[in-house]
Amino acid sequence: MSTRFPRPRPRHAAAFVLLSTTMACAHGVPPVGDASVQTSAETAAMARTEAASTTVEGEGARLEVSFRAAAGGPLQVHYRVHNTADADLAVFDRGNRHAVLTGRQHGGAVGAPTFREDGDDVTLSHVALPLAQPTPTVPPVPLAAKLAAGETLEGAFAFTAPTAEAPKRMRWCLGVAPFDEADFSAPEEVDGVEVWQASFALAERQQTLCTPWFDLSSGVFAPD
Repeated sequence: MSTRFPRPRPRHAAAFVLLSTTMACAHGVPPVGDASVQTSAETAAMARTEAASTTVEGEGARLEVSFRAAAGGPLQVHYRVHNTADADLAVFDRGNRHAVLTGRQHGGAVGAPTFREDGDDVTLSHVALPLAQPTPTVPPVPLAAKLAAGETLEGAFAFTAPTAEAPKRMRWCLGVAPFDEADFSAPEEVDGVEVWQASFALAERQQTLCTPWFDLSSGVFAPD
C-alpha cells in the first residue's frame, strides 16, 4: 500500500496578498480599517481653521495680514502695519467720529469695516470715506491712528458677511496717507495709540493697500 502525503500549500498565494497590500500603500490607498486616515472634507476643514498669511507692500508702508475662517464662524483678521518711510503715517483703521459719539464704537478701537458685494466676492475696507451728500447733521469724520516712522501698529477685527448667500471670496483693503498736521485735528491717546480726526479730503489722497482674494472654502489666499 502506498502512503499519501498531503500536498504542500502553494506559497505564492500568501505572497500575492502581501504584495497587494504593499502596492496599495505605495499608491496612497490605505488598508481597510485604518481609522487614522482623514477624508478630504476633514482635511479642508482643518485648513480653514489655520491662519493664512500674506504681505502687501506699499509706498512707505508694509502690511502683514493673516486671515482665519473657521467653518460657520466669522472671518478673523489680524494685521501689522509697518511704517517704512522716514515720516509719520496716518492709518485709517479707527472708524469714524460719529460711530464713537453714538456708542457704536469704543473710542480708539479698530472700527467696523465697510463692505461691498460683487457677486460671490466681498471686499472689506478700513479707509477714509468722502463726505456724503447731502451733508449729515453729524458728519462721520474719519479717524486715523498716527504711526511714527519706523514703528509698527497691530490690530484685529472679525467680520460676518450680512449677505443672503455666503461669499466665496473675501479681501481686505486698508487706507494710509502721509501724516500732514494740516489735515488732522483733535488728537486723543487711547491705549497707547494716538488717534486723530482727519480731513474728508484725504479720501481722495490716501493710498489703499489690498490683500489678495481669500478663498473661504480652501482657507488660502489666491496667488498673485
